[in-house]
Amino acid sequence: MAETKIEWAHFTYNPWIGCTKVSMACDFCYAETENKFRGWAPGWGPNAPRYRTKTRVNLPKWNRAAAELGVRYRVFVASLADVGDNHRSIDPAWRRQLVDDVRANRNLDFLFLTKRPQNMPKLYPDLMEEWPDNVWMGATVENQVEANRRIPSLLAVPAPILFLSCEPLLEWLNLHELSLPGTSRKLDAFFGLDSKGVAHFDRGIDWVIAGGESGGPARPTKPDWFRSLRDQCASADVPFFFKQWGEWVSVSEVAGPGAHFQFEDGATVRRVGKNRSGRTLDGVLHDEFPTTRWVA
Repeated sequence: MAETKIEWAHFTYNPWIGCTKVSMACDFCYAETENKFRGWAPGWGPNAPRYRTKTRVNLPKWNRAAAELGVRYRVFVASLADVGDNHRSIDPAWRRQLVDDVRANRNLDFLFLTKRPQNMPKLYPDLMEEWPDNVWMGATVENQVEANRRIPSLLAVPAPILFLSCEPLLEWLNLHELSLPGTSRKLDAFFGLDSKGVAHFDRGIDWVIAGGESGGPARPTKPDWFRSLRDQCASADVPFFFKQWGEWVSVSEVAGPGAHFQFEDGATVRRVGKNRSGRTLDGVLHDEFPTTRWVA
């Protein structure tokens, strides 16, 4: 039973549609492109009001099905928006309804993903006070700048599962050494410890998703960037999910015709399209999912 092609979710639930671009990951936003094609919301960006949807009517059906089958469905919340968006057109009642929805449908795991984790405490104070055990919290980190900026805010959220979506991955990431503002020490995102062993947070990241960019203007990802994330996760015993290569794939992974792109060190990728590029990294399918690592 599935409603979405997103590999790590069974369903998507959009309480509203619309967003504003905030970083390089947003440059070729698939949600904006899809919205223009479908005509759901009246526009995109800071001057466009967010559009309220009726997709919540599906939640009880999914919840009942999960209970009957004895499974847990993963529901990606706001695949066409951002739960951390503080746009003035988002009625606070919409957020309150979202909180009521996740509390009412306890057979579903709701995956919140944002590029604005710093906004969560202010926008969802009731969640911060009593976070449901069926709500995971994630942040998009496409480069080191955003990893440094967003991950500390994410680690302050009391969700049972904290995860990263490194898609589209646009440069090499070192999750073991995030820059800490005001200090020369580095923060290890997997454990919440700095380079001196001092705990800045009482937990770390539980899951990492990585993927390349798809669509017409897709930017290539260097294969070693994916390999590095895979190896960092392995060293920290954290599940790694390789979602897709996207438009570009390592020439060692998929043979055949296609335009080539060569990085400065000679690493080469070939443009074959998302469907042909596949999801294997060095011939291995990484479909790992998290369990809670931290005990109070």
